[in-house]
Amino acid sequence: MNGDPSTHRRLEGVLARIRAACTDCGRDPASVRLLAVSKTFGADAVRSLAVQGQDCFGENYLQEALAKQQALADLDLEWHFIGPIQSNKTRPIAESFHWVHTVDRLKIADRLSAQRPRSSSPLQVLVQVNIDDESSKHGCTPAEAPALANAVAALPGLELRGLMAIPAPTAEPAGAAPAFEAMARLAGEIRSSLPPGRAQRFDQLSMGMSADLEVAIRAGATIVRVGTALFGSRPARDDG
Repeated sequence: MNGDPSTHRRLEGVLARIRAACTDCGRDPASVRLLAVSKTFGADAVRSLAVQGQDCFGENYLQEALAKQQALADLDLEWHFIGPIQSNKTRPIAESFHWVHTVDRLKIADRLSAQRPRSSSPLQVLVQVNIDDESSKHGCTPAEAPALANAVAALPGLELRGLMAIPAPTAEPAGAAPAFEAMARLAGEIRSSLPPGRAQRFDQLSMGMSADLEVAIRAGATIVRVGTALFGSRPARDDG
């Protein structure tokens, strides 16, 4: 396969970890998607991974993401927005992304729904839950999640697909297990509250990163968001 050999090794290493984690807990490896978190890395780094077969990329910063999308328009990539959403940024997100992982209030969902081009397929969305009640983290509370999910599911232009979380940091990867397991239970509760047609499509749990993806998969993650293990250490972001 063409491309940077080191990029190929890193990608194969992460995919091997996903396969091993699934085997260890009796899951089909095809049930877990790898989302490459490319924030702060340039379009060349994304292209290098894309030519190895990776086609799903997650971005946190809107303007940076839009520039990369333009530079990589010749590639058939799936773009996920995984950063906090400001009200004044919803239109370009609704117009330029396939997935959004960070819907945490109805106002944002309403705007994304209204601004999603009707010529496009529905925007795939996840409700972000602040599972550990961290003051520094975005996301609705677990108690708020069922009502928010049901409200989002009813909006045109959006398709509610599941939940997303970033648990509190722990000294060891296994320390995140209780938060991941709580997310899986919450997803099950919400799924049972949705109308049958919508419940069937509520099938995604976005959780787990480079250090703890195995723990997340064991708890039921279907999307793992991996950056460092694929791209290496992040360069400092220039906000100037």
